[in-house]
Amino acid sequence: MIVRFATSRVGFAALMLLAGAPLAYAQEPGLEGTLAPIPHDLSAVGMFMAADWVVKAVMIGLALASVVTWAVWVMKVMEIGRAKRQVANTLAVVTKVPTLGEAEKALANRPGPATAMVKAAADEARQSAAALGSAGGDGLKERVSSRLGRIEARAGRNLSKGTGILATVGSVAPFVGLFGTVWGIMNSFIGIAEAQTSNLAIVAPGIAEALLATALGLVAAIPAVVFYNGFARSIVGYRASLADAAAGIERLVSRDLDYRRFTNAREAAE
Repeated sequence: MIVRFATSRVGFAALMLLAGAPLAYAQEPGLEGTLAPIPHDLSAVGMFMAADWVVKAVMIGLALASVVTWAVWVMKVMEIGRAKRQVANTLAVVTKVPTLGEAEKALANRPGPATAMVKAAADEARQSAAALGSAGGDGLKERVSSRLGRIEARAGRNLSKGTGILATVGSVAPFVGLFGTVWGIMNSFIGIAEAQTSNLAIVAPGIAEALLATALGLVAAIPAVVFYNGFARSIVGYRASLADAAAGIERLVSRDLDYRRFTNAREAAE
């Protein structure tokens, strides 16, 4: 009789599984491994809706940080690309023309810090023209170098704006997500104590909600770190191109001074 009863119970369970019906056993004295229905929807949206308000606030903050990260990436990619094209065009003109005046005419309607360098050098040369005969050109070279250095530094600072947000998100987001996880797991343990049960079907949803906060922290932090490092390298390359443009402008100033001395010497000889 016992064998027949066990066989019939196993056979009934097998038929129910084949039919696709879910199994749920009630707790019986002396039986272990009790199965209970999962009380929450374990999709991402369901876990968010069932989470504690603190964990929800953490998740919303991390989602906003992720959106800001991608928005900064889009803007900085366009800004850095435009700045690199501008300095490349200016550098091509500076390396081709023989004098600073011709460079200023060729770049009259072009924007960008490198073009501003050419205009600043030409303006300084005009202001110093009256004193070049007696004072020489060393003072002019120093003043031009000073103005070019300030323009280069200002352009680098302007291009770096916004990257600090990426650094902040990359360094803080994992810890914010970890805070949400700790808070959620703490609430899960409190629920275990109140329910006086360790059934995973009851405990698992709360732990999954808590771990979702850590996942969102990593989703926000990893792109932010990657983007920040990429922009840092791009800005260093951009400043190197600006330095090349400044060096080319200084060569034009020096060449103009040599032309001026040669012209003055020829006029004096005549």
